Amino acid sequence: MTDESWAGWYRDRQGSDAVILTTDGQQLRLRARGVDFEGESFDGLGPVAGTPPPDELFALVDGVLGDCVLEWDLPLPVFGDGVVHQATLSCLLSLRRPDPYLYLELQFGGAAYGSHRAESDFASALATIQRSLPPGVRLQTCIACAFSDYLPAAGRGLSGGLACFRGAKDAYREAAGEGDVRDLWDRRTGLVQEIWSCREYEPRPEQGAGTGHRGAFPLELA
Repeated sequence: MTDESWAGWYRDRQGSDAVILTTDGQQLRLRARGVDFEGESFDGLGPVAGTPPPDELFALVDGVLGDCVLEWDLPLPVFGDGVVHQATLSCLLSLRRPDPYLYLELQFGGAAYGSHRAESDFASALATIQRSLPPGVRLQTCIACAFSDYLPAAGRGLSGGLACFRGAKDAYREAAGEGDVRDLWDRRTGLVQEIWSCREYEPRPEQGAGTGHRGAFPLELA
């Protein structure tokens, strides 16, 4: 996977600072106020080993960034009219306690398609946007891919817990339930960000085999 970088803003009680978010689809990295953070989820960004930040610069909660707001835009592929278009996804993530929330808005074709104002995770927010898009228009990201699924277990995190089965495509195409996905779990290529997209993307089936544990997108069972 090739790294992507997204420009954005970090805000807390100390003020606002321009930042760069970088990801390879799995690991996230953020540089803010001269300090590097990394993690597998947007709510799990901790200081890179060996670079502890001064106490007065950030409010760390359980060792990760908290009591702050992150805003950034990223290019997002959208399929419509037989071709892939490059849309823009605007992300607003509040990590302020006790009520963190996420809001996403997709700018595509001269219109804006937003999630609910207080989504709990990227999967739900992207599903909300997909439901609002015109017929025949589909997000082309990992959450909508034919080879992605969540571990059949209660709950899921904010981001980054989506398993990719691109290394076991034929087997996953036959998966149609919790047991099938559990049997395949150790064959996953890795865990990916829901907003990531790679060249091996294929649209997810609407029903039956290949819908795994979580079902079709945007309908989700998990």
